[in-house]
Amino acid sequence: MSKTITLEVFRYQPDQSDEPRFQSYTVPYREDWVVLDALNYIKDQLDGTLSYRWSCRMGVCGSCGMMVNGTPKLTCAAFLKDYYPKPVKVEPLTNFPVLRDLVVNIDDFMHKMKEVKTWLIPKKELPMAGSGEYLQKPEELAQYKQFSMCINCMLCYAACPVYGMEPEFIGPAAIALAQRYNLDSRDGAKDERAEVIFSGEGIWECTFVGECSVVCPKKVDPAGAIQQAKVQATKEWWLGWIMPKAK
Repeated sequence: MSKTITLEVFRYQPDQSDEPRFQSYTVPYREDWVVLDALNYIKDQLDGTLSYRWSCRMGVCGSCGMMVNGTPKLTCAAFLKDYYPKPVKVEPLTNFPVLRDLVVNIDDFMHKMKEVKTWLIPKKELPMAGSGEYLQKPEELAQYKQFSMCINCMLCYAACPVYGMEPEFIGPAAIALAQRYNLDSRDGAKDERAEVIFSGEGIWECTFVGECSVVCPKKVDPAGAIQQAKVQATKEWWLGWIMPKAK
């Protein structure tokens, strides 16, 4: 007989019921399958009403993040062989409102990314023609490259106990990306971002639990980025207090 594995999937269909529930599905077990493969099998072969997000299946788009046996994971990188023969419980990311089944509302996350201006704002606008390149040395790229690897999967937000209790907290990914641009030698908007990330809802809310870095699939280390920003903020505060002109 072919091997099978059970997926216990969170279901929430607000057009039918206000109460969420779990539904069990038995799917084929294959060693090269990931949880996303099993969900796709359910969607295609067993229950077309199941809703979830996914796109690339290559750990690049960040859209297939879910809770797998209680841990935030990219379901395209969570192999069934790591759970077999026990059941696999699949739930939507914690700390986010659930829209339907495994789909969460990411509006708050997107708003915070916009707040900290997670894009390059050049120190000086250069002409499109002629000498319009923003040149950078390899060592300058190395300053921020690690933080640029974020794929906006939001696993760090699901793992962050501070965000779970204080939704106003800017959060790990947004702060890490703000730090990425603050460290970029071509960027000139550090002071604009400081108003947000150095505020009461920013870096000082972080208690350095570190789970955000543990679950990050790209080893971005948002906890490290937050601590860097704390050092930077403290240094600037002391410098501004002792030598105002130097600041």
